[in-house]
Amino acid sequence: MSKNMPVVALVGRPNVGKSTVFNRLVGERISIVEDFPGVTRDRIYAKGKWLGKDYRLIDTGGIEMTNEPMMKQIRYQAEIAIDEADIIVMIVNVREGLTNEDEAIAHLLHRSNKPIILAVNKTDNPEQRQQIYDYYSLGLGEPIGISGSHGTGIGDLLDEIISHFPTELEENEDDEVINFSFIGRPNVGKSSLVNALLNEKRVIVSNVEGTTREAVDTVFINDAGREFTMIDTAGIRKRGKVYENTEKYSVLRSLSAIDRSDVVCVVLDAETGIREQDKHVAGYAHEAGKGIIILINKWDAIEKDNHTYDKFIEDVRTEFKYLAYAPVIAVSAMTGQRLEKLPALIEEIYDNRHRRIQSSVLNDVLMDAIAMNPTPSDKGRRLKIYYMTQVAVGPPTFVVFVNDTELMHFSYERFIENQLRDSFYFDGTPIHLIIRERS
Repeated sequence: MSKNMPVVALVGRPNVGKSTVFNRLVGERISIVEDFPGVTRDRIYAKGKWLGKDYRLIDTGGIEMTNEPMMKQIRYQAEIAIDEADIIVMIVNVREGLTNEDEAIAHLLHRSNKPIILAVNKTDNPEQRQQIYDYYSLGLGEPIGISGSHGTGIGDLLDEIISHFPTELEENEDDEVINFSFIGRPNVGKSSLVNALLNEKRVIVSNVEGTTREAVDTVFINDAGREFTMIDTAGIRKRGKVYENTEKYSVLRSLSAIDRSDVVCVVLDAETGIREQDKHVAGYAHEAGKGIIILINKWDAIEKDNHTYDKFIEDVRTEFKYLAYAPVIAVSAMTGQRLEKLPALIEEIYDNRHRRIQSSVLNDVLMDAIAMNPTPSDKGRRLKIYYMTQVAVGPPTFVVFVNDTELMHFSYERFIENQLRDSFYFDGTPIHLIIRERS
């Protein structure tokens, strides 16, 4: 299993165009772009790719060296991003020239001991491109002239960014070690679940939101001799005296834990019910193609009748429609209720996620499915499905060859997925279908 995606942070003073560059790098308009300082207050995350290499990108609020309360908060969270990043891109604005704030930020970045790339934004004409050499004085190496608005120089910037990535992603020495994590909003009991599984005080547990600041990996072996690595998803690393809203700023660490996991346990709180952020964090794991288990924690803390469990399951299936494949378990970190079942279920989902099906068997199932439910047609043209083959595991990924991809309606694609699930054991794992025209 490969290590975390490299994390790239964009930093700089207000109004230098960080959000515009961010949107240009990820290829869509995610960050709000306005022409006055302080618009981007929270760090914003996105996944980017260049020349086949994936990375995570953080957009930060503009850093101002001032004691004004809001600016102090923005500076704090920018420092957090610097601390979390593997590579830092400092952005300056050539139209305003080199400023004292630029020099102060460069001094801050020097102390990080991380690769720093200097991007001079808004170099839209030859005269402005000549001015980028003024920025050599910051001591951050050769400046790269770019234009976030027009895309000029963005390719050069991306080339420089990926030049600092590891040449080869580290591989886990033992592919049979199962990596799993607990994710969820603060105070749902993730650390308590870690302790209950290990039956020891391995991780600090507190009912104060944000107690967990470090991701603590714990290796254990179950009774059957299978080795697991358990990742406790932390908030951000504690760096000095940082005052932040943990519910917002724990996102990056959760994403990193998801990247490293084979199976993700989405932890819900039985007392507070399902919240919007629960759906967000579960969505990250689903999009990453990880095996998923939904854990309803604190089941011992609520009053129950004969309908309580069925009602909660109904709510889960309604709110998490895209996770219909994920098993749901009501557990208690406090009493240990049903936790003994968790390692075996994680192992089962890991095996499902890595299951391979022979092409001949796949196509027998496919032909039976088509006979049961004929392919759709549009304007006199009928979808023809020629064959299917599995091209990857983790998650199981299948290519379906057809005569015209536009004739493949999403409902029929869902039908094929359901037939695969009915015929083979894929509980707990998403399935990816790739529809291609046969040449």
